[in-house]
Amino acid sequence: MAQAPKIINIEHSDFVDRNEIEMPGAVLLTGNVKVNHDGIVLTCNKAYLFQGENYLKAFGNVQLVQGDTLFLNSKYAEYSGNTKKAFATGNAVMSSPDATLQTDTINFDRNIQEVFYNSKGTIINKENTLESKSGTYYVAEKKFKFLTAVTVTNPKCVIKSNHLDYYSNSGHSYLFGPSTITSKTNYIYTENGFYDTKKNLAHFLRKSYIRYDDRLIEGDSLYYDRNKDFASATRNVKITDSINRGIVKGHYAEIYKQKDSMFVTKRAVAVNFVDNDSVYIHGKRLMITGKEGDRILRAFNNVRFYKTDMSGKCDSIHSNSRTALTKLIGNPILWNGESQITGDIMHLIGDNNTKKLDSLKVLNNTFLISKDTLGTGYNQVKGLNLFGKFKEGKLHDVDVIKNTEVVYYMRNDANELIGINKNVSSKINLILENNGIETITFYNQVDGDIFPETELPENARKLRGMVWRGDERIKSKDDIFTKEENDENDKLVEEGKVENAKENVPMKVRQETLDYGKKKPATKAAKTTKAKK
Repeated sequence: MAQAPKIINIEHSDFVDRNEIEMPGAVLLTGNVKVNHDGIVLTCNKAYLFQGENYLKAFGNVQLVQGDTLFLNSKYAEYSGNTKKAFATGNAVMSSPDATLQTDTINFDRNIQEVFYNSKGTIINKENTLESKSGTYYVAEKKFKFLTAVTVTNPKCVIKSNHLDYYSNSGHSYLFGPSTITSKTNYIYTENGFYDTKKNLAHFLRKSYIRYDDRLIEGDSLYYDRNKDFASATRNVKITDSINRGIVKGHYAEIYKQKDSMFVTKRAVAVNFVDNDSVYIHGKRLMITGKEGDRILRAFNNVRFYKTDMSGKCDSIHSNSRTALTKLIGNPILWNGESQITGDIMHLIGDNNTKKLDSLKVLNNTFLISKDTLGTGYNQVKGLNLFGKFKEGKLHDVDVIKNTEVVYYMRNDANELIGINKNVSSKINLILENNGIETITFYNQVDGDIFPETELPENARKLRGMVWRGDERIKSKDDIFTKEENDENDKLVEEGKVENAKENVPMKVRQETLDYGKKKPATKAAKTTKAKK
């Protein structure tokens, strides 16, 4: 059996009157009016109480108070004791311990403990100011819900969204649908995200990105700490550097903006634009540090790189944009066109003025090998050091010095084999054209000869230490990755596609939001027992 509604009680009024002609069925209360109903107290200057309908109309300095959780002030209000609903208008202000709402008209449904408004409203919550055309406040949850354009402004940033849940006690914001966060340092876009306006921590999903003046960070999942200007990105990560015309990709990245540093792993690759060509550098880990003009790229563990007509491998890479020096560290091997180059130390040197590759330096145990164009043999140049110059992005002029040895298949204009040149000298110069040796010149203390093919046995056609590694050559940008890395990449890319194909639903409310302000249960002290003697 439904319980009968409680009656609105008059606690005080300076004057009580009735006028059945002007206001039939109403009690006129005037001066310091105070009534209560089922846990709320309403005060005003003047009121009409319709006792038959259990309904009140209040005028002048109206205030409705519900415990210490909600205060509703206005010039005019109506309240129904039967439906337990209130309506307030005229400079309406709702206050709670955490926030204040100012708008023209406010509705309050006590049954479900919800406040809602459909006129332009401003909410003040400590350092945050929220403005919207409409909204709902859930008293128990201390949550504002906005389903129309809302703007949140605080000293750090401005948040804009058409669907935002804001918890006034914790300052937690949940954004859904196209939303932006703008600050002096960056611009953030998301279609599903969380932002802690007190701690300045955020987590973004769904088409999210962070844009700085010179850098764009994208990923399926983004974490952001505004205090440290730190961002991390997970799955399908892409970082675009607009000034240096470079892109870094991977499936996990950490970016420290203030330190100008970046760490990328999980199929990490850096793509830079050099000589009207793209250079791809891959390592298990990539680190990029330093400001524009003084940037250092480091790649670690099984590094591979590729550009048209050039590719290579080594243990790690150290590339400095200020000096334009790239060091290939640990077992370096370089393929230039059809030539294979190895040595203990290998440096690629650029020209910061032209932004092109300028020269190559190989120190200790230099070996340059290329296949004979028509036969099965190998052209070989061996020496201590190599110094090469680039022309239009291709290695063109090469000097090999100290203890140089050569095996070279000589052919005439008709590509007929003239003989095999095998000699030693103090220095050799090579001119490379069309990915092959065009001319070869020997200097000082030349000792050797040109042998007919039949007179030089197979075992004499290879210099000591010669190892052809053509099967390892990186022939495309896809070859820089291992099969395992590509399989993992395919899996993660597919996961991203599946996730994006799902219907976008609001982010689940975090436990830290639900537990905010709640007292943690006291931990019970461990009982101790004395051992019996």
